[in-house]
Amino acid sequence: MSIAHRMRVLDVQTLSQRWNRLLETTLDYQRSDGRWQTMRRETADHGSAAAVLLYHRARRSVVLVRQFRYAPVLDGHDALMLEVPAGLLDDASPEDTVRAEAEQEAGYRVRQPQAVFKAYASPGSLTECVHCFVAEVDDDDRISAGGGLEHEGEDIEVLEVPFDDAMAMLADGRICDAKTIMLLQHAALHVFGAAPQRT
Repeated sequence: MSIAHRMRVLDVQTLSQRWNRLLETTLDYQRSDGRWQTMRRETADHGSAAAVLLYHRARRSVVLVRQFRYAPVLDGHDALMLEVPAGLLDDASPEDTVRAEAEQEAGYRVRQPQAVFKAYASPGSLTECVHCFVAEVDDDDRISAGGGLEHEGEDIEVLEVPFDDAMAMLADGRICDAKTIMLLQHAALHVFGAAPQRT
């Protein structure tokens, strides 16, 4: 359902334009009771992204990357982040982006990425939409050590993690990245299913 008719943008100010573009927008919004309300919103825009969960079906494992992220440190997260490979779209398609990021960050060639959903991680202030994929890989698809691009400040460790261990890391907070949590939950429902019963 379109909401364009319920919104009138009055003014847009650019507060900063470096890696992110920070905007302050003044707008009128028509509430559900018909009244118009003026509001001011700050939004950060650095483009949309794509992410991919690489998995080995036979070994019931997933490929994750561990890297430094400064923003969580500001919030008190004193650890490297465990994530799925991901990157900004720039001028590429989501599928081309996940292929490039899987190779650069994790060292895997992705043959058939499957689009599963897209999500806004923080719609209250970020314009970023993350296009999420899953891709089955095998040992023949590992074509390099990965590690990211040094000129972009990347220093990435590649990990193959048993899927049940990854879910335990999600439960105890060691995995706290939104796109990774969503993709692992998707894999629990649609890729791996329930953990095998121990006898």
